[in-house]
Amino acid sequence: MTGYQQRIMDSTLSTYLTGLPAIAIEGAKAVGKTSTAERLAAETFRFDHAETIELMKNGFDILRKTSKPILLDEWQRYPPVWDMTRRLVDEDSAPGQFLLTGSAALPHNVNVHSGAGRIVRLRMRPFSLQERDLEKPAISLNSLLQEPPVDLYAKSRITLIDYIEEILRSGFPAIRAKSETFVEIELDGYIDKLLEKEFPDNGIQVRKPLVLRQWLRAYAAATGTTTSYKKILDASTAGEDRKPAKETTMAYRDALDSLWITDRIEAWLPTTNPFAALGRAPKHFLADPALSARLLRIGKHQLLSGATYDNKPGSSGSTILGRLFESLVAQSLQVYATANRVPVQHFRTSRGDHEVDFIIEGDQRLLAIEAKATADINAKDVQHLNWLEKQIPQYPLTKIAINTGEYAYTRDDGVHVIPASLLGV
Repeated sequence: MTGYQQRIMDSTLSTYLTGLPAIAIEGAKAVGKTSTAERLAAETFRFDHAETIELMKNGFDILRKTSKPILLDEWQRYPPVWDMTRRLVDEDSAPGQFLLTGSAALPHNVNVHSGAGRIVRLRMRPFSLQERDLEKPAISLNSLLQEPPVDLYAKSRITLIDYIEEILRSGFPAIRAKSETFVEIELDGYIDKLLEKEFPDNGIQVRKPLVLRQWLRAYAAATGTTTSYKKILDASTAGEDRKPAKETTMAYRDALDSLWITDRIEAWLPTTNPFAALGRAPKHFLADPALSARLLRIGKHQLLSGATYDNKPGSSGSTILGRLFESLVAQSLQVYATANRVPVQHFRTSRGDHEVDFIIEGDQRLLAIEAKATADINAKDVQHLNWLEKQIPQYPLTKIAINTGEYAYTRDDGVHVIPASLLGV
């Protein structure tokens, strides 16, 4: 397919098709699900076309007769196709039969089987840093999960300005290809379409569109924090005496989840827990940091000026650049971790006196990762990594600081400093 840019998920999908009958690729609009799946499909049925739905209403026997793999694109537009796929897999469990792509989960009032045991689900995200072809990664997440680096050294040519540009350009394939001016227009249009069209098209009723937009903006302002939903609601309705009910804003959250726009990172709760109390709240992120930047109307000048989140929920005086860089790192780590079949989590004590941005637990090692939008990593930047290491001597722990610097190296305290562009799958 002309113009297709290789995705990390490509090899995962190819492997899965050799052993699994049906795979559902889920993710936000415009992350590239259809383009990726089409390359592997022998036949495609698009359920955002009325003609396809009419065809399927006459019976699913055509799916038995069509060459495999079959791509069922935007399947959630016609929910019966999910259960029919499940039944066809029950009839014939041969691998490589179905690919399903969807940019929305089904509403709660639509009853379909979970698909467990028949349909394997994979989340696709916007381009990671590796997929953006900034430079060839020198260190893989896979290798870090197996053993700590020895004599770590590599050099990056990517600068802080480059990372800022990547934050603002987004990882959406079609959007990032535009010029800077049109990227902003496209992102604004993406947000407008999300709130004004995708919600109703997917059966999600919004009684107060302005409140939803304000809530989403407040959520973007809470990027990289564990701010409570009450504080997000308060920030989105500042100065208003009558605030929406908690149930309303939880409905907004669930709806954004169903459209894959939120990408929260859950708390790490170690199996052997030496801690008196741990925070259990998730860390808030949108699917792409560029969406947060546009919702907050943040541009290159504000990021470079060191503007803070002082008037935003959960700020603690954090810089906007720091939060959005952390979001960029989170997005990439999620892609790499998915390929390695491990979760990305975060660590925070209940009082918030110790926290680590990301925890990735593999079979052999535990990775504790801080993301810092700076070239120079000092003792304060890694103090929580070193504290955590002392608390859990029973875990084989690798400490990592992902930054915007030029060199990958190992500090005297054992923390491995890795520029974000040099880390890959």
